[in-house]
Amino acid sequence: MALMSASPLHPTFIAELDRDLVATSGTTRSVQAPFTGELLHELPHSTPADVSDAFARARLAQLAWARAGFAHRRAVLLQAHDNILERREMLLDVLQSETGKTRGQAFEELYQVLSVTRYNALAARPVLRGGRRRSGVPTVVATRVAYKPKGIAGVITPWNYPLSLAAMDVVPALAAGCGVVQKADDQGALSVLALRQAFIDAGVPRALWAVVAGAGAEIGGAVTDHADYICFTGSTATGRGVAEKAGRRLVGASLELGGKNPLIVLDDVDPEKAAADAAYACFSSMGQLCVSIERIYVERAVAPAFIAAMAARVGTLVPGANYDFGSDVGSLTTPAQLARVQEHVADAVAKGATVIAGGQARPDLGPLFFEPTVLTGVTSEMDCFAGETFGPVVSITVVDSEEEAILAANASDYGLNAAVFSGSTARGLRLARAIDAGSVNVNEGYRASFGSIDAPMGGVKQSGVGRRNGREGLLRFVDSVTISHATGLVQLPRTGAEFAKLGGVMLVMAAVLKGIRRR
Repeated sequence: MALMSASPLHPTFIAELDRDLVATSGTTRSVQAPFTGELLHELPHSTPADVSDAFARARLAQLAWARAGFAHRRAVLLQAHDNILERREMLLDVLQSETGKTRGQAFEELYQVLSVTRYNALAARPVLRGGRRRSGVPTVVATRVAYKPKGIAGVITPWNYPLSLAAMDVVPALAAGCGVVQKADDQGALSVLALRQAFIDAGVPRALWAVVAGAGAEIGGAVTDHADYICFTGSTATGRGVAEKAGRRLVGASLELGGKNPLIVLDDVDPEKAAADAAYACFSSMGQLCVSIERIYVERAVAPAFIAAMAARVGTLVPGANYDFGSDVGSLTTPAQLARVQEHVADAVAKGATVIAGGQARPDLGPLFFEPTVLTGVTSEMDCFAGETFGPVVSITVVDSEEEAILAANASDYGLNAAVFSGSTARGLRLARAIDAGSVNVNEGYRASFGSIDAPMGGVKQSGVGRRNGREGLLRFVDSVTISHATGLVQLPRTGAEFAKLGGVMLVMAAVLKGIRRR
């Protein structure tokens, strides 16, 4: 029996974090550590009244926060960045304790948080300060656009990436001058609260970023009922319900939902390098990542070598339940995820699929460990063919051409992330433009686009609406206000006689403006 590592978190530290929740119900929910199955803590649960109170307090705090201006918010967020950097080992411990991911993959998430925080601190002013726009009648009318914070964002985050998914919605909201009420998943609440504390200690008012917890339908529903803008990350089924609520209230929403992300492996790759990169893209955080790869389409000429290399690479991955960098793959996070993975693999094998690597639970390592699994012969009647597994399972399908690979990659209800591996960057980029997805990576599985904080991230089709990151991620949280004024140089016509006198001049002006080259 392999040694299973107990969480390094001290009970007093956990209790201090739990007290930061807005929760007065007196009820709790037991949260287990994925590595061991042991009790990690009893998480207090919130009530709808707690949610209402959190929004009321956040609205008061937001008024002062918005008036404080860009320079103040920038200084606070940059200090939060430094606090996160100083507390990195603690944050990694908390993240691993709740999710069961490896130290390396926890570090990847922490680095994402640092990038998100720094970017939004520095980008908010140039993106949101507004400025002059061309008016309909130049010199006669002057026009400016200003941006006004929407108010309080409701942020609903899942358990799989509690630090980075919180940061990608909360930090731009704060940078834009908004407040936040966040509904954290029970399994990721400690990570969210530990991250929040770094921002509070930097100068973010406590009431400005409130965290609640509890049943999704009740507490998540209460958040969507009060929010001025909604950010949701989760399943497509739940996202539809969130979108319906937002639509009825006529408030905006950004929804990052499910994915069944494809990878195309072209015949000019180095098979062993491609397999090493593909294995990470499939099995990072045990595949419990919205942008991880679940389908691989490989051209026939390189298929035998790639499949063999993939099986060999997966066989070298080191599993472990430890709080250092000694493991390549960690644990699944919840019993429900383990059950889903086992069901998908069993269903595929029963219907004729072949397991070329993995395929078994590993209770000797911990209660939620499952081997990274590679399948061939997956067909449309199998659950894992089109449905999202969200676990360490990938299928490999051999294709005869680029065109067949593109058609297969696009034959999905989802369109979140995709990848192309090629020995030619130009060839890979050409194929990338033909894939229906919100982000496409060439010679990387997901990290190239996921880590590009200045570029928008989101899905098409059933993978969601809206974008986080980049300018688009900041603009979510503001309303544009167009302010125009008459310069007084010329009076715009008001009567028929005045139109008769000035209409000709205005038509000449229209023709001149058409001839002026504009970017």
